Amino acid sequence: MLSILSYLRQGEYLLALISILSSCFVVFCCLPVHELAHGWVAYKLGDTTAKDEGRLTFNPLAHLNPIGTIMIFLFGIGYARPVPVNPNRFKHPKSGMALVSLAGPIANLLMGFIFNFIYIAIYSKAPGADGFLGAVEYFLYFAAWINVSLAVFNLIPIPPLDGSKVLAAVLPYKAYNKYMRYEQYIMIALMILLFVGALDGVISTLSTAMMKFISIIPALIFLRYSGTTEL
Repeated sequence: MLSILSYLRQGEYLLALISILSSCFVVFCCLPVHELAHGWVAYKLGDTTAKDEGRLTFNPLAHLNPIGTIMIFLFGIGYARPVPVNPNRFKHPKSGMALVSLAGPIANLLMGFIFNFIYIAIYSKAPGADGFLGAVEYFLYFAAWINVSLAVFNLIPIPPLDGSKVLAAVLPYKAYNKYMRYEQYIMIALMILLFVGALDGVISTLSTAMMKFISIIPALIFLRYSGTTEL
């Protein structure tokens, strides 16, 4: 699965348009769920900061980050505005922060599983369909792929991504603070690497492996009885 920018580079304008529509759905529906998951877990662990600031909502306007949103449209991966969390309110701050950070990627994986489940169900009845049904299949697969890619991407230990907060639960406090001093430079380097496609291979490989994993159950359910052997 290529990003919108990749499709435009190759002159695949119809696929780029479908990808744009799919990305809109992800930006306005999936990213809010990702951030809501962070806030909800934090709330359950005793921190009401996200709730107090109105972040326990499905409203996308409360969550979207301009740069992260643009990244989704251009590169197929990105991020939202981080939910405010006060780990000092957790009974166990380090492990609590790790759980809160993992909640967003897990929410993306669950959504990816749901979209992929529906995609395989339809594909088993009409493999390689054209026209409207083909567009629906592509939309569902792209929505599943981008959710999985978002989960993989957000686990990279680079601020402001969730992986950097998971890293905080592992590294000593002083070492993590020293790492965070270079936050702006690391983020700029990440943007450059994404633009030139240097991370495409790694993210694609990990996302493909995860897509295969979440396809096991729906494939057993639908493809086994449809006579279709491959996705």
